[in-house]
Amino acid sequence: MIDNSCPAASCLMSFSGLSQALGARLFFWEGKQQAEPRGFSSVSIDSRTLLPGALFVALRGEAVDGHNFVEAAFRAGASGAMVAHSALENPALSLCGLAQKWKRVLVAVEDTLKGLQDAARAYLEQFSGLLKIGITGSSGKTTTKEIASTIIRQEKNVVMNQGNLNSETGLPLSVFEVRPHHQVGVFEAGMNRQGEIAELARVLNPQIALITNIGSAHIGILGSRQAIAEEKKKIFSQLNESGRALIPYNDEYRDYLAKDIQGKTVFYGSSSLSGLGGIRDMGLEGTEIIWDGKKVRFGLPGIFNLNNALAAAALALEVPVAHDSIRTGLESVKPLFGRGEILRGRCTVIRDCYNSNPDSARAALNFCDSLEWKGRKVYVLGSMLELGDICEESHAALGRQLVSSKADMVFLFGKETRAAAEVFEKNNKPLFHTNDMGELSRALDDYAWDGDLVLLKGSRGCTLEALTEILVPEEKYVS
Repeated sequence: MIDNSCPAASCLMSFSGLSQALGARLFFWEGKQQAEPRGFSSVSIDSRTLLPGALFVALRGEAVDGHNFVEAAFRAGASGAMVAHSALENPALSLCGLAQKWKRVLVAVEDTLKGLQDAARAYLEQFSGLLKIGITGSSGKTTTKEIASTIIRQEKNVVMNQGNLNSETGLPLSVFEVRPHHQVGVFEAGMNRQGEIAELARVLNPQIALITNIGSAHIGILGSRQAIAEEKKKIFSQLNESGRALIPYNDEYRDYLAKDIQGKTVFYGSSSLSGLGGIRDMGLEGTEIIWDGKKVRFGLPGIFNLNNALAAAALALEVPVAHDSIRTGLESVKPLFGRGEILRGRCTVIRDCYNSNPDSARAALNFCDSLEWKGRKVYVLGSMLELGDICEESHAALGRQLVSSKADMVFLFGKETRAAAEVFEKNNKPLFHTNDMGELSRALDDYAWDGDLVLLKGSRGCTLEALTEILVPEEKYVS
């Protein structure tokens, strides 16, 4: 049997402490050597990947009910499971019997998703000295978080959510990575439904919160940019009078976002950062920034990445972090997978295919058009997903921008891009459109020449990164 013990040195919380914090019912095995429930050393929602000593949270999804995997979690070494009251009453699951069989603990709550979030909030409350930063926005959240963490790490011990673990489950799980030595927590909050940002703000309870922008990402979920602004603004909902709300100065919704906020409002951007002395676009090599009178080479290209850098610098000033550390941090930032990476091989590839929406696609095309390039420009665009009722018009607008762009050839992938293809057909412009990745790969391989500049831009579900191998057999990143 796997040892599921939780040594005091690695224990995050005791089950009794968790039960008290959540007002949860507690069921545990009482054996000769254990009359009190133990604690847990990690938290997981996946019985296949959890570590011994973990608390397994049995979430209910549309297709899968985590309560069916409680025994698998116990078998893998989970020290306990958070389950719903209703599941305890289901004789087919026999959860109490499983706890007795495996000598494990059950924490019973009304709703396990809320239970996970409440547990994360209770866990965070143990770290009164941790400065908590929350970041949200329509785009740029992950990049801003990574840049901010790189800067702040020059002076402080930083913890952050890894990758884009920013969801209703991802952020709470990330919170359990906080340890006593951490001084600053930088967490991004994403959104896939109405009310999610407010829930995540309640989990995090940040002292500093920042919005990157209000765009059209997830407009298919909320219906309008105004509704998106209302949702994103809830990142400020937990701020008190000593809190700080950072808002992009040039955003159309700036004044709305700043209205009726507790604490200090800070507007940031190229015209309002005290340390910023000048900017010079260096194309694919990034941007030269004059910060506090000295030059800094920020390696991520494009105005969109510059905006993320300025947001991160604004956060660093609020921590506060010294100007020298901001410069050092900006210079050491590296690109994230699929987010504006520059790869060099027989072609030069701009791999920006982790996400796509009308705003980020427009920015990517504008950036590629602005580059001086001796060879051909090849734009490969995948579908922009989650646009709801504006899907067809958004792709038609993308088509109109592509028709007037500086692309020598355009490849479109995905059924949603058909609206863009129809714009091309009306204008007799060169185009290749397909819904088949194999067909796209072969066509692009046949077309691409040495010296071409190739943009890969699409939503994550398009997996356009699969085309990298034919364009850059051995990935070489711009340093």
